[in-house]
Amino acid sequence: MQVKLLRLLETGTFRRVGASDFLKSDVRLISATHRNLRTMVAEDRFRQDLYFRLNTFPIALPALRERLSDVPLLAETLLARVAPGRVLHLSAAALDCLMAYDYPGNVRELRNVLERAGLLCDGDTIQPEHLPAEVTAAAGLTAKVGADGTARREASAPPPAVAGPGSRTLAELEDEALRRRFAAHHGNRKTLAAELGISERTLYRKLRNMRIR
Repeated sequence: MQVKLLRLLETGTFRRVGASDFLKSDVRLISATHRNLRTMVAEDRFRQDLYFRLNTFPIALPALRERLSDVPLLAETLLARVAPGRVLHLSAAALDCLMAYDYPGNVRELRNVLERAGLLCDGDTIQPEHLPAEVTAAAGLTAKVGADGTARREASAPPPAVAGPGSRTLAELEDEALRRRFAAHHGNRKTLAAELGISERTLYRKLRNMRIR
């Protein structure tokens, strides 16, 4: 298949299945992959000549977890696609949940999450209870079933503090240290998380709980 695709790109000709005559074609090709094609070329699993033919104008797009600031705009656009004819909005709490999640399934997962939320939402505003458990858990929320049988999301209770007389809790000391580190930091959130040895999602959750933007 790689040989046939290379011929199409090089000569602009192709042959229909079962036909003997070549037909002319004038196309522009946009390709996308999540694989490392350079590595595949080195391992002889992808043709080098095809790789260079495709690699005319490469655009590197980071994973969604590395550009969480794009989530609000993406969510607005995707809601219009997955719920045509409806005007759906995200509540501030729901958006916080989406911003705290790391999206192992990338933008496709965000789309699926929003499509599910749109199906569960009877009104025009998506709330945390309309989001999957793994998404709300990332923001420190847990599901609780109310008396009416509907699921709601509530903030997880913090673990009980263990402190001696006149001393501060471990959580308080950690918050104070994080505030000092945050105030002295001049890079982005990803860099700070790497310096602290925690994930960006964990850092976001800690800053959110401390009401630090």
